[in-house]
Amino acid sequence: MSAPVTIAIVGAGKRGQAYAAYATTHPEQLRVVAVAEPRKLLRERLAATHGLGVDACFHDYEALAAAGKLADAVAICTQDRMHLAPVEVLAPLGYAILLEKPMSPNPAECEQIIDCIRRHGNLFAVCHVLLYTELTAKLREILRSGAIGEIVSVQHLEPVGWWHQAHSFVRGNWGNQEQSSPMLLSKSCHDIDWLRHIVNAHCTSVASFGSLRHFKASEKPAGAAERCWDCQVEAGCPYSAKRIYHSHFERDRVANYINDVITGGLNTLSAVEDALRHGPYGRCVYACDNDVVDHQTVMLEFEGPVSVTFTMTAFTPTLHRSTRIFGTRGYIETDFVTIKVFDFLTENETHHDTRIGADAATAAAGHGGGDYFIMQAFVRAVATGDTSGIWSGPDATLESHRIVFAAEQARLEKRVVILGTPDIGPVLSGDRMIPS
Repeated sequence: MSAPVTIAIVGAGKRGQAYAAYATTHPEQLRVVAVAEPRKLLRERLAATHGLGVDACFHDYEALAAAGKLADAVAICTQDRMHLAPVEVLAPLGYAILLEKPMSPNPAECEQIIDCIRRHGNLFAVCHVLLYTELTAKLREILRSGAIGEIVSVQHLEPVGWWHQAHSFVRGNWGNQEQSSPMLLSKSCHDIDWLRHIVNAHCTSVASFGSLRHFKASEKPAGAAERCWDCQVEAGCPYSAKRIYHSHFERDRVANYINDVITGGLNTLSAVEDALRHGPYGRCVYACDNDVVDHQTVMLEFEGPVSVTFTMTAFTPTLHRSTRIFGTRGYIETDFVTIKVFDFLTENETHHDTRIGADAATAAAGHGGGDYFIMQAFVRAVATGDTSGIWSGPDATLESHRIVFAAEQARLEKRVVILGTPDIGPVLSGDRMIPS
C-alpha cells in the first residue's frame, strides 16, 4: 500500500475498539481518522488511542455524515437495532462499510441494508469473523482437497458459557429481544453463517427447538434478593454478580474485560461496587427483564443433501466451539484450535494445530484471530478493490440471516420451514460460495 487506508469508527464500544486496534498493530495499513460515539468516556478513549483531535470526534453518525466523507471506510459498531440508519446515511457518501453482526433483528431491515449497498455500490463486509480465522482457512483447504470426500453431515456446538450467558444475555445488552434480537441472531448468526460457508451449499429446510429454561423468576432460589449485593444466598449461586465481577476483580483477562463493560470503562474496584449496587449487572439473574432462550438446537438440511445439527447452550464451562464433519471418505473433528482428520482408506489420523505460526497480534485478537483477519481482508479489499478475500459480503450474509430467521420461525411455530432457492445462485465468488 502506498498510503494507509483511513477509517471512521461509529460506535466506540468493545467491538469498535477491537476493529480499530488493527490500526495500532499496522499503522502502515490503516489509520483511524474519526470517531462517532455518544458516550463521552469511550469517545475520548478511542480518540486518545488514535491521536484524534476534537474536530474528528462526533456525538453520532449523523454528525459524522454532515461533515462529508472523511475516510475511505467506516466501521459501524452500534447495537443490533441501530444498523440500518447509519448505513442509509453513510452509504451514499461512498464509504466502504464494515458492519457489525447481525445486520438487523428485523428481516425487512436486512433486505433494506443490502438494497442500499447494492444501489450505491459500496464495498461491504459484515463481521462474521469466524470465516476469517486460520482454523477456518485450514478447514476450507482440507475440505476442498477432498480429504474426507463429500460432506454428509455436520454436528456443531456453540458453548456460550455459564458466566457469559449471565453477563451478556441475562443482565446485559442482549437479554431482551425487543431491545436487541433473538439469541440465535445476536449470539449465533455467525455460527449459522460459518456452517453455510463450510458446507458450501444452499440451505433448503430448517427445524429448531429451544426455550428459556433457567434464567427466570420460577427458578429463583428461596430467600434470594433482587440484587446480588444484598442477597443472603448469593454465596451458593454460580451466577452471583458479586462473585463474577467483584470477587474476581483482579483474577484474569476475562474479569478485566467484563468489569470494563459494567463500569462504562472506569474499571476500578469502587466503580464495580457502585455498578453492582445500582446498575443492571448487579441484578439477580432470576429477576431481570431477559426473555431470550438459554438453549437452542437447530436442524438444517442443505443441498446435497447434507444434514447439519447446531446446538447453542448456556450451560457449559468453556467458550470453545467444537465441530464434527462426517464425509464419505473420512471424518474431521475440531475444537477450533486443532483439527483432526481421519482417513477411512488408510485409517491414518492427521493433526493440524492452527496456532502454529500465529504472531502476537493474531494471538491477542478475539475470536481465534478472526477480529484481526477480517480487518486484514477488509483493509486489503479497500486498498486494492479486490474483494476475493471478503467471505461475508452482501449475498452470503443475507442468505445466512434468512436461515437464522427461518430457524426462529421454526422454533416458535414448531414446524419445519422450507426455504426457497436464493436469488443469487452458486457462483464462484468469495462473497457467495467457496471456489472449487
